[in-house]
Amino acid sequence: MSDKMQLHTSRIDSPTTSSESHHADYYDQLEGATRVDALGIAAFIAIAVLCGFATLALLAGWSVTVLAICVFLLAAIAFALAYSHSARRPDHLQALESERISRTANEALSYMGEGLTSENAQAVCEIILAASPSTVAVAMTDDQQVLGFAGRGADHHTPGRPIVTRATQTALERKETVVLTSKTAIGCRDPRCPLRAAIVVPLKVGARAIGTLKYYYLRPSQLTETELVAAEGLARLLSTQLVNLELEAQAVLATELELKALQAQINPHFLFNTINTISAYIRTDAETARHLLRQFAAFYRRTLEHGDHPITLGLEIQFLQQYFELEKARFGDQVNLTLDVDSAALELPMPSFMLQPLVENAIGHGMFDDGRPLEITVCVAECDQNPEMWLVSVADDGVGMDADLSSEVLERTHNTGLGVALRNVTDRLRGFYGPESELQIESEPGKGTKVSFIIDKLLT
Repeated sequence: MSDKMQLHTSRIDSPTTSSESHHADYYDQLEGATRVDALGIAAFIAIAVLCGFATLALLAGWSVTVLAICVFLLAAIAFALAYSHSARRPDHLQALESERISRTANEALSYMGEGLTSENAQAVCEIILAASPSTVAVAMTDDQQVLGFAGRGADHHTPGRPIVTRATQTALERKETVVLTSKTAIGCRDPRCPLRAAIVVPLKVGARAIGTLKYYYLRPSQLTETELVAAEGLARLLSTQLVNLELEAQAVLATELELKALQAQINPHFLFNTINTISAYIRTDAETARHLLRQFAAFYRRTLEHGDHPITLGLEIQFLQQYFELEKARFGDQVNLTLDVDSAALELPMPSFMLQPLVENAIGHGMFDDGRPLEITVCVAECDQNPEMWLVSVADDGVGMDADLSSEVLERTHNTGLGVALRNVTDRLRGFYGPESELQIESEPGKGTKVSFIIDKLLT
Protein backbone atom coordinates (compact mmCIF):
# COMPACT_ATOMS: atom_id res chain seq x y z
CA MET A 1 0.00 0.00 0.00
CA SER A 2 1.47 3.36 -1.00
CA ASP A 3 2.08 5.93 1.74
CA LYS A 4 0.80 8.63 -0.58
CA MET A 5 -2.46 10.15 0.70
CA GLN A 6 -5.49 8.61 -0.92
CA LEU A 7 -8.66 10.71 -0.90
CA HIS A 8 -11.88 9.03 -2.03
CA THR A 9 -14.87 11.33 -1.86
CA SER A 10 -18.55 10.59 -2.08
CA ARG A 11 -21.12 13.39 -2.20
CA ILE A 12 -23.78 12.65 0.41
CA ASP A 13 -26.10 15.53 -0.41
CA SER A 14 -26.96 14.43 -3.95
CA PRO A 15 -29.16 11.39 -4.56
CA THR A 16 -27.79 11.07 -8.10
CA THR A 17 -24.23 10.30 -6.93
CA SER A 18 -23.19 6.71 -7.62
CA SER A 19 -22.02 5.58 -4.20
CA GLU A 20 -21.82 1.97 -5.42
CA SER A 21 -19.18 2.95 -7.98
CA HIS A 22 -17.29 4.95 -5.36
CA HIS A 23 -17.33 2.08 -2.88
CA ALA A 24 -16.21 -0.43 -5.55
CA ASP A 25 -13.23 1.77 -6.48
CA TYR A 26 -12.31 2.09 -2.85
CA TYR A 27 -12.48 -1.62 -2.03
CA ASP A 28 -10.29 -2.44 -5.02
CA GLN A 29 -7.50 -0.60 -3.20
CA LEU A 30 -7.97 -2.08 0.25
CA GLU A 31 -5.44 -4.57 1.53
CA GLY A 32 -6.90 -8.06 1.69
CA ALA A 33 -9.65 -7.23 -0.76
CA THR A 34 -10.41 -10.97 -1.13
CA ARG A 35 -12.38 -11.73 1.98
CA VAL A 36 -12.34 -15.30 3.28
CA ASP A 37 -15.19 -16.77 5.24
CA ALA A 38 -13.48 -18.70 8.06
CA LEU A 39 -16.62 -20.55 8.98
CA GLY A 40 -17.08 -21.68 5.39
CA ILE A 41 -13.52 -23.02 5.16
CA ALA A 42 -13.81 -24.82 8.47
CA ALA A 43 -17.09 -26.39 7.39
CA PHE A 44 -15.61 -27.44 4.04
CA ILE A 45 -12.69 -29.17 5.76
CA ALA A 46 -14.97 -30.87 8.28
CA ILE A 47 -17.29 -32.13 5.55
CA ALA A 48 -14.35 -33.49 3.55
CA VAL A 49 -12.97 -35.31 6.59
CA LEU A 50 -16.36 -36.77 7.56
CA CYS A 51 -17.06 -37.87 4.00
CA GLY A 52 -13.66 -39.58 3.98
CA PHE A 53 -14.40 -41.38 7.23
CA ALA A 54 -17.83 -42.42 5.98
CA THR A 55 -16.36 -43.80 2.75
CA LEU A 56 -13.62 -45.60 4.66
CA ALA A 57 -16.22 -47.04 7.04
CA LEU A 58 -18.23 -48.44 4.14
CA LEU A 59 -15.18 -49.93 2.39
CA ALA A 60 -13.60 -51.33 5.53
CA GLY A 61 -16.85 -52.69 6.91
CA TRP A 62 -16.66 -50.71 10.13
CA SER A 63 -19.56 -50.69 12.50
CA VAL A 64 -22.79 -48.91 11.67
CA THR A 65 -22.20 -46.68 14.71
CA VAL A 66 -19.22 -44.98 13.07
CA LEU A 67 -21.22 -44.37 9.93
CA ALA A 68 -24.16 -42.98 11.98
CA ILE A 69 -21.85 -40.61 13.82
CA CYS A 70 -20.45 -39.29 10.52
CA VAL A 71 -23.96 -38.75 9.15
CA PHE A 72 -25.03 -36.99 12.37
CA LEU A 73 -22.02 -34.66 12.26
CA LEU A 74 -22.64 -33.91 8.58
CA ALA A 75 -26.26 -32.98 9.43
CA ALA A 76 -25.07 -30.73 12.29
CA ILE A 77 -22.62 -28.93 9.99
CA ALA A 78 -25.33 -28.47 7.37
CA PHE A 79 -27.63 -26.95 10.00
CA ALA A 80 -24.85 -24.62 11.19
CA LEU A 81 -24.17 -23.49 7.62
CA ALA A 82 -27.88 -22.87 7.00
CA TYR A 83 -28.16 -20.84 10.23
CA SER A 84 -25.02 -18.87 9.37
CA HIS A 85 -26.34 -18.11 5.91
CA SER A 86 -29.66 -16.95 7.40
CA ALA A 87 -27.90 -14.74 9.93
CA ARG A 88 -25.75 -13.20 7.22
CA ARG A 89 -28.57 -12.43 4.79
CA PRO A 90 -28.29 -8.86 3.47
CA ASP A 91 -31.72 -7.91 4.75
CA HIS A 92 -30.94 -9.32 8.21
CA LEU A 93 -27.62 -7.51 8.40
CA GLN A 94 -29.22 -4.31 7.16
CA ALA A 95 -31.90 -4.52 9.84
CA LEU A 96 -29.30 -5.07 12.56
CA GLU A 97 -27.18 -2.19 11.30
CA SER A 98 -30.19 0.11 11.07
CA GLU A 99 -31.11 -0.75 14.64
CA ARG A 100 -27.56 0.01 15.80
CA ILE A 101 -27.48 3.36 14.00
CA SER A 102 -30.90 4.27 15.34
CA ARG A 103 -29.95 3.40 18.91
CA THR A 104 -26.69 5.35 18.64
CA ALA A 105 -28.42 8.32 17.06
CA ASN A 106 -31.07 8.49 19.78
CA GLU A 107 -28.36 8.82 22.42
CA ALA A 108 -26.19 11.23 20.42
CA LEU A 109 -28.99 13.55 19.27
CA SER A 110 -29.87 14.48 22.83
CA TYR A 111 -26.47 16.15 23.08
CA MET A 112 -26.55 17.74 19.65
CA GLY A 113 -29.78 19.47 20.63
CA GLU A 114 -27.63 21.81 22.72
CA GLY A 115 -25.26 22.70 19.89
CA LEU A 116 -21.82 21.75 18.60
CA THR A 117 -19.77 22.39 21.76
CA SER A 118 -16.68 20.67 23.17
CA GLU A 119 -18.66 18.99 25.96
CA ASN A 120 -21.39 17.74 23.67
CA ALA A 121 -18.94 16.60 20.99
CA GLN A 122 -16.93 14.59 23.54
CA ALA A 123 -20.08 12.87 24.80
CA VAL A 124 -21.18 12.02 21.24
CA CYS A 125 -17.73 10.58 20.42
CA GLU A 126 -17.88 8.27 23.43
CA ILE A 127 -21.42 7.14 22.56
CA ILE A 128 -20.48 6.30 18.97
CA LEU A 129 -17.29 4.51 20.01
CA ALA A 130 -19.15 2.29 22.47
CA ALA A 131 -21.67 1.30 19.79
CA SER A 132 -19.18 0.62 16.95
CA PRO A 133 -17.31 -2.72 17.36
CA SER A 134 -14.84 -2.17 14.51
CA THR A 135 -14.12 1.49 15.29
CA VAL A 136 -11.20 2.15 17.64
CA ALA A 137 -11.51 5.95 17.87
CA VAL A 138 -14.06 8.67 17.07
CA ALA A 139 -13.52 12.42 16.75
CA MET A 140 -15.64 15.49 16.08
CA THR A 141 -14.56 18.93 14.91
CA ASP A 142 -16.14 22.23 14.06
CA ASP A 143 -14.73 24.17 11.13
CA GLN A 144 -11.74 25.37 13.16
CA GLN A 145 -10.68 22.89 15.84
CA VAL A 146 -11.03 19.39 17.27
CA LEU A 147 -13.93 19.41 19.73
CA GLY A 148 -13.92 15.82 20.97
CA PHE A 149 -11.89 12.60 20.69
CA ALA A 150 -12.46 9.17 22.25
CA GLY A 151 -10.58 5.88 21.86
CA ARG A 152 -7.10 4.78 20.78
CA GLY A 153 -4.71 7.67 20.33
CA ALA A 154 -6.50 9.93 22.80
CA ASP A 155 -3.16 10.63 24.51
CA HIS A 156 -2.03 12.75 21.57
CA HIS A 157 -5.26 13.43 19.58
CA THR A 158 -6.39 15.96 22.18
CA PRO A 159 -9.45 18.23 21.83
CA GLY A 160 -8.82 21.93 21.49
CA ARG A 161 -6.17 21.61 18.79
CA PRO A 162 -6.71 23.50 15.53
CA ILE A 163 -7.51 21.45 12.44
CA VAL A 164 -4.24 20.75 10.61
CA THR A 165 -4.95 17.59 8.59
CA ARG A 166 -5.57 17.97 4.88
CA ALA A 167 -8.27 15.28 4.93
CA THR A 168 -10.47 17.18 7.41
CA GLN A 169 -9.97 20.45 5.57
CA THR A 170 -10.88 18.72 2.31
CA ALA A 171 -14.07 17.29 3.81
CA LEU A 172 -15.05 20.78 5.02
CA GLU A 173 -14.18 22.55 1.77
CA ARG A 174 -15.76 20.02 -0.59
CA LYS A 175 -18.58 19.06 1.80
CA GLU A 176 -17.86 15.44 0.88
CA THR A 177 -16.94 12.26 2.71
CA VAL A 178 -13.20 11.50 2.72
CA VAL A 179 -11.89 7.95 3.16
CA LEU A 180 -8.29 7.38 4.30
CA THR A 181 -6.37 4.10 4.07
CA SER A 182 -2.90 4.81 5.48
CA LYS A 183 -1.24 6.51 8.43
CA THR A 184 0.25 9.15 6.14
CA ALA A 185 -3.20 9.90 4.76
CA ILE A 186 -4.53 10.38 8.28
CA GLY A 187 -1.78 12.91 8.86
CA CYS A 188 -0.79 12.04 12.44
CA ARG A 189 2.90 12.75 13.08
CA ASP A 190 3.13 10.75 16.31
CA PRO A 191 5.13 7.56 15.52
CA ARG A 192 3.19 5.68 18.24
CA CYS A 193 -0.21 6.38 16.68
CA PRO A 194 -1.96 3.07 15.90
CA LEU A 195 -4.57 4.55 13.55
CA ARG A 196 -4.26 3.33 9.96
CA ALA A 197 -7.64 4.07 8.34
CA ALA A 198 -10.39 6.64 8.78
CA ILE A 199 -13.69 8.04 7.50
CA VAL A 200 -14.20 11.82 7.65
CA VAL A 201 -17.82 12.91 7.10
CA PRO A 202 -18.86 16.58 7.01
CA LEU A 203 -21.62 17.88 9.27
CA LYS A 204 -23.70 20.23 7.15
CA VAL A 205 -26.20 22.97 7.87
CA GLY A 206 -27.73 24.05 4.60
CA ALA A 207 -24.95 24.72 2.11
CA ARG A 208 -22.31 25.05 4.85
CA ALA A 209 -20.08 22.41 6.40
CA ILE A 210 -19.79 23.43 10.05
CA GLY A 211 -17.82 20.42 11.30
CA THR A 212 -16.85 16.80 10.75
CA LEU A 213 -17.48 13.36 12.25
CA LYS A 214 -14.43 11.04 12.06
CA TYR A 215 -14.21 7.24 12.51
CA TYR A 216 -10.76 5.61 12.94
CA TYR A 217 -9.60 1.97 12.43
CA LEU A 218 -6.48 -0.09 13.15
CA ARG A 219 -6.45 -1.65 9.65
CA PRO A 220 -7.90 -0.61 6.28
CA SER A 221 -9.63 -4.00 6.08
CA GLN A 222 -11.84 -3.00 9.02
CA LEU A 223 -13.23 -0.10 7.04
CA THR A 224 -16.10 -1.92 5.41
CA GLU A 225 -18.91 -0.56 3.30
CA THR A 226 -21.21 -1.05 6.27
CA GLU A 227 -18.99 1.20 8.38
CA LEU A 228 -19.00 3.86 5.68
CA VAL A 229 -22.78 3.80 5.30
CA ALA A 230 -23.22 3.93 9.08
CA ALA A 231 -20.88 6.92 9.44
CA GLU A 232 -22.60 8.87 6.67
CA GLY A 233 -26.06 7.99 8.00
CA LEU A 234 -25.28 9.13 11.52
CA ALA A 235 -23.65 12.31 10.22
CA ARG A 236 -26.84 13.11 8.32
CA LEU A 237 -28.92 12.68 11.48
CA LEU A 238 -26.56 14.87 13.51
CA SER A 239 -26.61 17.49 10.75
CA THR A 240 -30.42 17.48 10.78
CA GLN A 241 -30.39 18.10 14.53
CA LEU A 242 -27.97 21.00 14.07
CA VAL A 243 -30.23 22.43 11.34
CA ASN A 244 -33.19 22.26 13.75
CA LEU A 245 -31.13 23.96 16.44
CA GLU A 246 -30.19 26.78 14.08
CA LEU A 247 -33.83 27.22 13.06
CA GLU A 248 -34.81 27.46 16.72
CA ALA A 249 -32.05 30.02 17.32
CA GLN A 250 -33.28 32.04 14.36
CA ALA A 251 -36.82 31.93 15.74
CA VAL A 252 -35.59 33.22 19.11
CA LEU A 253 -33.60 35.94 17.34
CA ALA A 254 -36.64 36.91 15.30
CA THR A 255 -38.67 37.21 18.50
CA GLU A 256 -35.99 39.40 20.06
CA LEU A 257 -35.87 41.55 16.93
CA GLU A 258 -39.65 41.92 17.07
CA LEU A 259 -39.31 43.11 20.66
CA LYS A 260 -36.65 45.61 19.61
CA ALA A 261 -38.91 46.78 16.79
CA LEU A 262 -41.78 47.16 19.24
CA GLN A 263 -39.59 49.16 21.61
CA ALA A 264 -38.30 51.30 18.76
CA GLN A 265 -41.84 51.96 17.59
CA ILE A 266 -43.21 52.87 21.03
CA ASN A 267 -40.29 54.63 22.66
CA PRO A 268 -39.66 57.68 20.41
CA HIS A 269 -43.32 58.75 20.42
CA PHE A 270 -43.63 58.21 24.16
CA LEU A 271 -40.21 59.73 24.81
CA PHE A 272 -40.87 63.07 23.15
CA ASN A 273 -44.35 63.46 24.59
CA THR A 274 -43.13 62.68 28.11
CA ILE A 275 -40.20 65.11 27.85
CA ASN A 276 -42.56 67.82 26.67
CA THR A 277 -44.92 67.08 29.57
CA ILE A 278 -42.09 67.22 32.14
CA SER A 279 -40.81 70.45 30.56
CA ALA A 280 -44.23 72.02 31.00
CA TYR A 281 -44.36 71.02 34.69
CA ILE A 282 -40.90 72.48 35.31
CA ARG A 283 -42.34 75.94 34.74
CA THR A 284 -45.50 75.41 36.83
CA ASP A 285 -44.82 72.64 39.36
CA ALA A 286 -41.16 71.79 39.92
CA GLU A 287 -41.88 69.10 42.54
CA THR A 288 -44.18 67.20 40.17
CA ALA A 289 -41.59 67.59 37.40
CA ARG A 290 -38.90 66.02 39.61
CA HIS A 291 -41.22 63.12 40.54
CA LEU A 292 -42.13 62.47 36.91
CA LEU A 293 -38.49 62.62 35.91
CA ARG A 294 -37.63 59.96 38.51
CA GLN A 295 -40.49 57.78 37.28
CA PHE A 296 -39.38 58.30 33.70
CA ALA A 297 -35.79 57.27 34.54
CA ALA A 298 -36.97 54.21 36.50
CA PHE A 299 -39.26 53.11 33.66
CA TYR A 300 -36.52 53.32 31.05
CA ARG A 301 -33.95 51.67 33.28
CA ARG A 302 -36.29 48.69 33.74
CA THR A 303 -36.96 48.68 30.01
CA LEU A 304 -33.25 48.21 29.36
CA GLU A 305 -32.76 45.69 32.17
CA HIS A 306 -35.74 43.44 31.44
CA GLY A 307 -36.42 43.91 27.73
CA ASP A 308 -34.75 40.69 26.55
CA HIS A 309 -36.01 38.03 28.96
CA PRO A 310 -39.20 36.91 30.69
CA ILE A 311 -40.49 38.68 33.78
CA THR A 312 -43.50 38.11 36.06
CA LEU A 313 -46.96 39.55 35.66
CA GLY A 314 -46.42 41.43 38.92
CA LEU A 315 -43.36 43.19 37.50
CA GLU A 316 -45.19 43.90 34.24
CA ILE A 317 -47.96 45.56 36.28
CA GLN A 318 -45.32 47.76 37.96
CA PHE A 319 -43.97 48.78 34.54
CA LEU A 320 -47.51 49.56 33.44
CA GLN A 321 -48.20 51.73 36.49
CA GLN A 322 -45.01 53.73 35.93
CA TYR A 323 -45.88 54.17 32.28
CA PHE A 324 -49.47 55.23 33.02
CA GLU A 325 -48.38 57.76 35.64
CA LEU A 326 -46.41 59.52 32.91
CA GLU A 327 -49.37 59.38 30.51
CA LYS A 328 -51.68 60.61 33.29
CA ALA A 329 -49.41 63.61 33.76
CA ARG A 330 -49.86 64.41 30.08
CA PHE A 331 -53.60 63.80 29.67
CA GLY A 332 -54.88 64.43 33.18
CA ASP A 333 -58.51 63.38 33.78
CA GLN A 334 -58.92 62.41 30.11
CA VAL A 335 -57.54 58.95 30.90
CA ASN A 336 -58.11 56.65 33.86
CA LEU A 337 -56.73 53.19 34.60
CA THR A 338 -58.33 50.47 36.73
CA LEU A 339 -56.42 47.33 37.70
CA ASP A 340 -58.37 44.17 38.52
CA VAL A 341 -55.68 41.53 38.94
CA ASP A 342 -56.00 38.26 40.82
CA SER A 343 -53.09 38.12 43.27
CA ALA A 344 -52.62 34.42 42.53
CA ALA A 345 -51.48 35.35 39.00
CA LEU A 346 -48.74 37.81 39.98
CA GLU A 347 -45.97 35.21 39.68
CA LEU A 348 -47.07 34.19 36.19
CA PRO A 349 -44.02 34.29 33.85
CA MET A 350 -44.47 36.34 30.70
CA PRO A 351 -42.47 38.26 28.10
CA SER A 352 -41.93 41.92 28.96
CA PHE A 353 -43.94 44.60 27.15
CA MET A 354 -47.20 42.68 26.95
CA LEU A 355 -49.61 45.07 28.72
CA GLN A 356 -47.96 48.47 28.17
CA PRO A 357 -48.34 48.39 24.34
CA LEU A 358 -52.00 47.42 24.70
CA VAL A 359 -52.68 50.30 27.09
CA GLU A 360 -50.75 52.69 24.86
CA ASN A 361 -52.86 51.57 21.90
CA ALA A 362 -56.02 52.20 23.92
CA ILE A 363 -54.84 55.74 24.70
CA GLY A 364 -53.61 56.46 21.19
CA HIS A 365 -56.58 55.05 19.28
CA GLY A 366 -59.48 54.99 21.72
CA MET A 367 -59.82 58.59 22.96
CA PHE A 368 -62.79 60.65 21.77
CA ASP A 369 -62.17 63.97 20.03
CA ASP A 370 -64.68 65.78 22.24
CA GLY A 371 -62.58 65.31 25.39
CA ARG A 372 -64.70 62.65 27.08
CA PRO A 373 -62.59 60.67 29.58
CA LEU A 374 -61.30 57.28 28.52
CA GLU A 375 -61.67 54.48 31.06
CA ILE A 376 -59.15 51.64 30.69
CA THR A 377 -59.42 48.41 32.68
CA VAL A 378 -56.67 45.79 32.94
CA CYS A 379 -58.11 42.53 34.23
CA VAL A 380 -56.44 39.20 35.05
CA ALA A 381 -58.87 36.53 36.25
CA GLU A 382 -59.86 32.91 35.79
CA CYS A 383 -61.27 32.15 32.37
CA ASP A 384 -65.05 31.46 32.61
CA GLN A 385 -64.92 28.77 29.91
CA ASN A 386 -61.84 27.06 31.36
CA PRO A 387 -60.86 27.57 35.03
CA GLU A 388 -57.42 26.10 34.23
CA MET A 389 -56.62 29.23 32.24
CA TRP A 390 -55.99 32.87 33.13
CA LEU A 391 -57.78 35.46 31.03
CA VAL A 392 -55.76 38.67 30.59
CA SER A 393 -57.58 41.63 29.04
CA VAL A 394 -57.14 45.34 28.38
CA ALA A 395 -60.51 47.01 27.75
CA ASP A 396 -61.49 50.63 27.08
CA ASP A 397 -64.78 52.47 26.52
CA GLY A 398 -63.43 54.57 23.67
CA VAL A 399 -64.24 55.10 20.00
CA GLY A 400 -63.92 51.40 19.09
CA MET A 401 -63.80 50.09 15.54
CA ASP A 402 -65.97 48.12 13.17
CA ALA A 403 -65.78 44.37 12.60
CA ASP A 404 -63.79 44.69 9.36
CA LEU A 405 -61.04 46.74 10.98
CA SER A 406 -60.98 44.46 14.04
CA SER A 407 -60.27 41.46 11.83
CA GLU A 408 -57.68 43.30 9.74
CA VAL A 409 -55.40 44.83 12.37
CA LEU A 410 -53.60 41.55 13.07
CA GLU A 411 -53.00 40.82 9.39
CA ARG A 412 -49.48 41.29 8.03
CA THR A 413 -50.80 43.66 5.35
CA HIS A 414 -52.11 46.12 7.95
CA ASN A 415 -49.33 48.67 8.43
CA THR A 416 -50.78 51.20 10.88
CA GLY A 417 -49.16 51.67 14.28
CA LEU A 418 -52.07 49.87 15.88
CA GLY A 419 -51.58 46.77 13.71
CA VAL A 420 -47.78 46.67 14.04
CA ALA A 421 -47.90 46.86 17.84
CA LEU A 422 -50.61 44.22 18.18
CA ARG A 423 -48.86 41.84 15.78
CA ASN A 424 -45.61 42.13 17.73
CA VAL A 425 -47.43 41.34 20.95
CA THR A 426 -49.38 38.39 19.54
CA ASP A 427 -46.31 36.90 17.81
CA ARG A 428 -44.34 36.98 21.05
CA LEU A 429 -47.28 35.53 22.97
CA ARG A 430 -47.48 32.59 20.56
CA GLY A 431 -43.72 32.05 20.82
CA PHE A 432 -43.80 32.06 24.63
CA TYR A 433 -47.10 30.36 25.51
CA GLY A 434 -48.13 28.59 22.30
CA PRO A 435 -50.65 29.29 19.51
CA GLU A 436 -53.69 29.16 21.80
CA SER A 437 -52.52 32.37 23.55
CA GLU A 438 -52.75 34.72 20.58
CA LEU A 439 -54.60 38.01 20.91
CA GLN A 440 -58.38 38.24 20.54
CA ILE A 441 -60.03 41.56 19.69
CA GLU A 442 -63.62 42.54 20.47
CA SER A 443 -64.72 46.03 19.46
CA GLU A 444 -67.78 48.07 18.57
CA PRO A 445 -67.83 51.63 17.22
CA GLY A 446 -68.60 54.12 19.97
CA LYS A 447 -68.51 51.50 22.74
CA GLY A 448 -64.85 50.61 23.05
CA THR A 449 -62.37 47.81 22.45
CA LYS A 450 -61.24 44.78 24.43
CA VAL A 451 -57.98 42.98 23.65
CA SER A 452 -57.40 39.70 25.50
CA PHE A 453 -55.36 36.52 25.61
CA ILE A 454 -55.31 33.36 27.75
CA ILE A 455 -52.46 31.74 29.69
CA ASP A 456 -52.29 28.20 31.10
CA LYS A 457 -52.37 28.21 34.92
CA LEU A 458 -49.77 25.45 34.98
CA LEU A 459 -47.20 28.07 34.11
CA THR A 460 -47.70 29.87 37.42
